[in-house]
Amino acid sequence: MGRIFISAGHGGYENGALDPGSIAGGTTEAREMILLRDLIVSEVRARGLEILSVPDDLSMLQSLDWINARARADDVALEIHADAFSNPAARGACVYYIANNSDRQKNAEQLLLALLRRVPQLPNRGTKPDTETGTGSLAFCRFLWIPSMLMEVGFLSNTDDRFLLQNRRRDFAIGIAEGLVAWAGGGSVPAPPPVAAPVYPAIDIKINSQIYGEKGILINGNSYIPIDLVDRLGIDLSRNPNVRRITYRNVVYIKAVELRDYQISVGWESATRTVILRSILQICPGYIDRIMGHGNTSEVQLMMFLKNNNPQSLTQFADIAKLYREEAALEGVNYDVAFCQMCLESNFLRFGNGITPTQNNFAGLGSAGGSSQAASFPSARIGVRAHIQHLKAYASTEPLAQEIVDPRFRFVTRGIAPLVPQLSGRWEADLQYGEKIMAQLRRLYESAGLL
Repeated sequence: MGRIFISAGHGGYENGALDPGSIAGGTTEAREMILLRDLIVSEVRARGLEILSVPDDLSMLQSLDWINARARADDVALEIHADAFSNPAARGACVYYIANNSDRQKNAEQLLLALLRRVPQLPNRGTKPDTETGTGSLAFCRFLWIPSMLMEVGFLSNTDDRFLLQNRRRDFAIGIAEGLVAWAGGGSVPAPPPVAAPVYPAIDIKINSQIYGEKGILINGNSYIPIDLVDRLGIDLSRNPNVRRITYRNVVYIKAVELRDYQISVGWESATRTVILRSILQICPGYIDRIMGHGNTSEVQLMMFLKNNNPQSLTQFADIAKLYREEAALEGVNYDVAFCQMCLESNFLRFGNGITPTQNNFAGLGSAGGSSQAASFPSARIGVRAHIQHLKAYASTEPLAQEIVDPRFRFVTRGIAPLVPQLSGRWEADLQYGEKIMAQLRRLYESAGLL
């Protein structure tokens, strides 16, 4: 039975400035999470477990280093956040776990249910792999060597969630504490055992349907593969210090799930204890983030991706996949990229942020002339066409194939952003905007079997 590390999301210094997190209702995410964290600490200690609170003035990377420097093999870690969204109706709690880890998924379900038993008025958003976040991964779930999860306790931007959090904070703390105690094993903490060399179970590795000659290892339910296999896949990790490496019996290993950012699909086959790796076969890695080009998915694959993320999405826009394929092809734009940007901007056609479905504005396009209203278009096709034209304005200097319908086409510096990541800070102020589109693109290709 190990100890618990708990971190309140935000509050530390990021790039030299204090990070308050979300701000809504006259309060900040940092303040609310610190207050909740302090109550959780008291409740866990009252139940006989040791819990360590991460200092509030640390940055995200400093927090991870602080935990890694103190953690022992049986310890666990949780970070708590409050979400925020442009649609004030969004609410509920969820727990994120590292993708492809069934043990951690069960831990997440256990923790979430413990909270909801104490606060049943809080909607259940379920447990989710960190690949379903906007950026496609969570540092707190990936860069700690002990089991870790991230919990969103509700939406600060929703008045009901905020009221519950501020008026029933102790119930939140008791529920989370009970879940943490169950996760960590409960009871009192014994003296740490003598340090001994760890022994990790071996696992098979299958790459593109072929068994690899060397074994991987399983650590805390996560698959690790030899670094030599990474080199053979043509992936250079030498410039990525965030990928955690461990040495076991004189061999260097990394978490297999880290390869998702390098266009490798990662799965797990429980019956044979095999990690399944698939490299891109149909897509050239050097072209995946280029806005101009050809898409790789079928109309059905696009429709299924949209429907799996919003079952009601095709009710009003049944032809949306067809429209994106046709309009993008006419202008030479990669329709997979455009479609994924639409999914991100419209929250899979749920809209919000002051835009309604009747505006046919699928990419958050603004109006010309400084109008405070977002652009509106007479039909879904024209709305898609405007989106494609705006993408082409950023990515290419070639002339348009059709009459201009994008109200802000002429204001874009042509060809300034040929790659998806270069849209960050331009299309949206968010400096991770391009990475969020790429995360959706990887999810699309995984669902279509292209990754």
